[in-house]
Amino acid sequence: MAAIALPRLVRLGPGSIEEVPAVLGQLGLSRPLIVTDPFLAGSGGLARLRAILGGDTPAFTEVVPDPTVASVDAAVAMLGTGDFDCVIGFGGGSPIDTAKAAAVLGHIGGAMRMLKVPHVQDAPGLPIIAIPTTAGTGSEATRFTIITDEESGEKMLCAGLAYLPMAAIVDYELTLSKPKRLTADTGVDALTHAIEAYVSRRANDFSDGMALSAMRLIWANLRTAYEEPGNRAARAAMMLGAHQAGIAFSNASVALVHGMSRPIGAHFHVAHGLSNAMLLPAVTRWSAPGALARYAACARIMGIAGETEGDQSAVAKLTEALSVLNRDLAVPTPKSYGIDPGRWQSLLPLMAEQALASGSPANNPRIPDAAEIIALYGEAWG
Repeated sequence: MAAIALPRLVRLGPGSIEEVPAVLGQLGLSRPLIVTDPFLAGSGGLARLRAILGGDTPAFTEVVPDPTVASVDAAVAMLGTGDFDCVIGFGGGSPIDTAKAAAVLGHIGGAMRMLKVPHVQDAPGLPIIAIPTTAGTGSEATRFTIITDEESGEKMLCAGLAYLPMAAIVDYELTLSKPKRLTADTGVDALTHAIEAYVSRRANDFSDGMALSAMRLIWANLRTAYEEPGNRAARAAMMLGAHQAGIAFSNASVALVHGMSRPIGAHFHVAHGLSNAMLLPAVTRWSAPGALARYAACARIMGIAGETEGDQSAVAKLTEALSVLNRDLAVPTPKSYGIDPGRWQSLLPLMAEQALASGSPANNPRIPDAAEIIALYGEAWG
């Protein structure tokens, strides 16, 4: 039996950000704290959202990339200064993840470290309204948040219904100005969500439908959105695909790519989508024997293999196509990115340990041990 969880309300389409006041009213909310990053605070995005809300709505604007315990604590401290009844996460994955964590921690108290998996936080915090400005994380539709513990260097996966936004505003027009690198990294992140949700050991009929649709949309439009940032049709398809991929993995979970990606981000400050892209071809090749038919179905829905093509051939084409995609989107290897090889090598045992501790590799069709994860890191190194 599958247990499906979704946002209560979704506003989808161009200009849907204008619906924020109506959504708040529908939910009986009126005193939001906006959580966003310095870029949106300084580039007019926050000013526009405040104008839509009709006043100088309080905002926490110090979100950092790969949100840390300290940044969440700062947002929680601001929550404590007013009588807020909800939190609006406005931005990419980092502002939305920060908003989720602050909404929960500010309500229940305690330390963020106590909320990482295997703990599951279903009891609600403050209501969360998510407004993504990238087509990638799908965080507006998921029951997860990722927060970095600065002391241990671990990217902590925190899970539970408390982190699932009550409403999502999915407006592709907010992505039209995004640069190529961000478009590529967030797009591959969304593609990874869809593929991993489909091959996950926790996949179900509902998540499968979302994942397959997301793969079809993302694969057909990612290169166009990358090369033509103002292409509205491609941006709309990417935004819908990323949202569907978020729904898919929230209800089926991610797997080995994400488990291995988080330590790269935590220790070397590589953007999450980019570290996924670095790993996706190698991990797919290694994982495919555990779910050959499923990976072949991915290749077919993406148009990489024909409907009558055999599974082995389809999967071979899939792994090659993922490598070509990385080349087309200028995805570096960890080596060419400039990561220090000595530090990379010395941290591999800890990275493998942290990957396994996240729980995500256990959802993979082929479950690795630490030595196999270290070998995969070596293959991805370049």
